[in-house]
Amino acid sequence: MKENELGPVLRQLADYAAAHRSKAGDRLHRPDATYADMLARLDAPTPENGAAIADIINDLIERGEPGLAAMTGPRFFGWVIGGSEPAGLAADWLTGAWAQNTGNAHATPTASAIEEIAGRWLLDLLDLPRDASVGFVTGATIANFTCLAAARGEVLRRAGWDCEARGLFGAPEVHVVLGEEAHSTVFSALKYLGLGTERVISVAIDKQGRMLPDAFAAAMRKLSGPIIAIAQAGHINSGAFDPFTEIAPIAKEKGAWLHVDGAFGLWARATQDMAAQAAGVELADSWGTDGHKWLQTPYDSGYAIVRDREAHRRAMLIAASYLPEGSERHPADYVPELSRRARGLGTWAMIKSLGRAGIAQMVSGHCALARRMADRLTQAADVEVMNEVVLNQLAVRLGTDLDGERADALTQRAIARIQREGECFIGGALWGGRQIIRVSVIGANTTEADIDRSADAILSAWRAERAQNT
Repeated sequence: MKENELGPVLRQLADYAAAHRSKAGDRLHRPDATYADMLARLDAPTPENGAAIADIINDLIERGEPGLAAMTGPRFFGWVIGGSEPAGLAADWLTGAWAQNTGNAHATPTASAIEEIAGRWLLDLLDLPRDASVGFVTGATIANFTCLAAARGEVLRRAGWDCEARGLFGAPEVHVVLGEEAHSTVFSALKYLGLGTERVISVAIDKQGRMLPDAFAAAMRKLSGPIIAIAQAGHINSGAFDPFTEIAPIAKEKGAWLHVDGAFGLWARATQDMAAQAAGVELADSWGTDGHKWLQTPYDSGYAIVRDREAHRRAMLIAASYLPEGSERHPADYVPELSRRARGLGTWAMIKSLGRAGIAQMVSGHCALARRMADRLTQAADVEVMNEVVLNQLAVRLGTDLDGERADALTQRAIARIQREGECFIGGALWGGRQIIRVSVIGANTTEADIDRSADAILSAWRAERAQNT
């Protein structure tokens, strides 16, 4: 493509993108085509010759649209994912246009400085130690991995073992303590780090998924040597928070590193009315969270936050003679990547767009909408919200008057009907041995009217399935 051909293509794409996003609330909240449909629709032999970019983009739009979910729509409650709001979207386009490989501060001063500034803003908004380090990673999975890599290295260093240099062969055993319902991404991180997924010490929890402090203390008393404890801010089904003020001193007394998986719940710290839920979380040693959840950034946006900056850097440092050094903060020193996009721009833009007040209002507003959804759903006598609605999550049990297995089967049918009809999108999960509907209220444009429409759609689908199958 010649330089003078780029402008028209980008302008056409901008017009399409704006129109597409403006209709997010009008579309059905599910894909029109299945994965098999899209494989058939998109399949083609390997291209032998190039094509005009305008034709490529138009073809991609025409072929690809049927397989898209309305994840930016106001009635998408399937998972805890935000709507990728305009300021972040625009900054993401600029990220692509500038095409900065953001590994080294000397190579790309603007992108590197943006990360440092946005990192300071994040620590302020989340009220975490202001001298902590922040690595801009792809999401909460790699945020947990990065933080736990720092934890692994530091607890072994205290035991006289240099993990970064000598690996794990012959190293002292590292004990990992966590709640029985820790998120699956934590186990992924432990697997990647060679700490294993089956060697963990699971601590008993209450009905909301919170670790029981006495059980945590009992587990810790039995251990010696290097210990990593992992807590969570925001249980994936209930939204509940582990009791940080009680478990943090226990971890500290044992010399353990306490990490918090705060993928979405950590954002409660950005509000006045919800912050008490996460009281004591600042006592931890590291925290992982997402931007593409409550900050509404584009995807490829997560944050690994570590109190001990040097432990963080030791775990992630990539050194080579061709990389300039210096006293500056080099972005690649705090993430498991050297070559990567300038992902900090989206975070910087969204914080600028919303401000402290806007972020707090959004988080609190979503939690209020979740309570409204709970009130609407439980007007039905055979519907129960199993969790205390302390955040934005609902765990909904259908058929409370039916045999458990029968209720589970009907709930699965209701979920399929809701998704098929597309008025809203919700997902399912198993919790407490039963099938539930899981509702995550986090779309930036969700209103009370959307909550009411969605509650009606859920109850209508449930009544239809119950009438047909009982």
